[in-house]
Amino acid sequence: MKSIFLRNFFATALLVFMSFLIIALSFVGIGRTYVISDYRRDMENCANEVAHTASAVARGDSLSSWVLSMSISSISHSTGDHIFITDETGTIVSCSDKNPMCEHLGVKLSEETLAAVGGGVYDELTDLGGLYHSRRYVAAVPIFAFGSEAVLGYAFVSNQVDSMLDAWSTFLIIAAIVGLGVFLAALLVTLVYSRHLAKPLDEMAAASRKFARGDFSVRVRQTEDPTDEMGALIDSFNKMADSLEQSEKRRSEFIANISHELRTPMTTIAGFADGILDGTIPAQEERKYLISIRDETRRLSRLVKDMLGVSQARARAADASHRSVFDISELIVQTLLSFESRATQKNLDVDPQLPDNPILVRADKDAITQVIYNLLDNAVKFASPGSCLVLKLYKDNGKAYVSVKDYGETIPPDDLPFIFDRFHKSDRSRSLDKDGVGLGLYLVKTILNSHDEDIAVRSEDGFTEFVFTLPLAETTKQRDKNEQQRMV
Repeated sequence: MKSIFLRNFFATALLVFMSFLIIALSFVGIGRTYVISDYRRDMENCANEVAHTASAVARGDSLSSWVLSMSISSISHSTGDHIFITDETGTIVSCSDKNPMCEHLGVKLSEETLAAVGGGVYDELTDLGGLYHSRRYVAAVPIFAFGSEAVLGYAFVSNQVDSMLDAWSTFLIIAAIVGLGVFLAALLVTLVYSRHLAKPLDEMAAASRKFARGDFSVRVRQTEDPTDEMGALIDSFNKMADSLEQSEKRRSEFIANISHELRTPMTTIAGFADGILDGTIPAQEERKYLISIRDETRRLSRLVKDMLGVSQARARAADASHRSVFDISELIVQTLLSFESRATQKNLDVDPQLPDNPILVRADKDAITQVIYNLLDNAVKFASPGSCLVLKLYKDNGKAYVSVKDYGETIPPDDLPFIFDRFHKSDRSRSLDKDGVGLGLYLVKTILNSHDEDIAVRSEDGFTEFVFTLPLAETTKQRDKNEQQRMV
């Protein structure tokens, strides 16, 4: 599980790093271009100001006047740019350098440069034909005579690239420090979040290892929002754990119950057989004990048969191909007829409350026959002699409801939640049904669950009633109507 945590962390860290790298490169490139462009606009504005100043000074003096030289020196000091002025022939006549013996004075610029300046604003990266020792950004504009279009000379403003980027470099260092801090903070958050994300997975892995050892009690703490993916996964995992724990509990109970059911008759059989063989049981008593051995053997046979019947019924009920449409009223009457003699022996009054019209259901007819038979068998078995046995059939909300009610001793409230469990027998079952193994109601519940239907029981005030549901079958008219709607 650590590998998932590390992979997630490194993947997120790489994503953050690449994002910062792209942003940084874009920021450097765009920022550098923006800074240089901004400086060049400032240089162009400065050249225009120098040209206007020179034009004003030239009205009463020449372009090489000391006043103009001091003015451009002051502007150069304020802007950090190098400034010089040429006459109309391109000869430098004034420079911002304070040295009276400036090396630039008297230097004549090339005709190509003057032609470029004369065509408009000059903006180039150049050394002006060797005037400068390295290439510089240069902006130049013509100087016009005041009030006319006559060119008196040219104003040049230049600056080194390094000088332009000094402020940008300082800002870049600060931005790099801030970016590094943000990147480290992002990595820290990623580390914490990845660990937080991997923690439930670690707990699930630990819980799974305990499941493998047979411990189904462990659960994963729900620390996430149940509506998100991780929270839903944790919730599903815990529900799976609950299901496994219940399954293990039922398996243990099943093994314990069947062991108990098998142990009793087998102990009896072995004890009586040993008694006959070793002479402990007198010869005249052997027949009685052989009868007991026969009865216990048959009981074992019934137990195995019932268990196989449960498995076969469950498999058959789950197979939808065995389901058909039939009249549940007719099936109830047919099943009830098989209990006529037993009801007569106990002097039971049978009251079938069945509708006049057929009620068609769709289900496995043989399986539902087994359900009704088991419920009637249970009712006849536990009904008080001379009491009434009531069967009721009705339909509601697309379901058919079948009720089997007997009057007699009620089921203890503590037993009601467990009467459909396999091998469960309440106190009254043990007292009245010596041969039962507790599979009848379990089989009923299994078959109905396979049909996605349910059964309920109520036992109070001297009566016990079981009610189960079945899906109603569509009539031909309704089925044709539904088919037409689906085609539309």
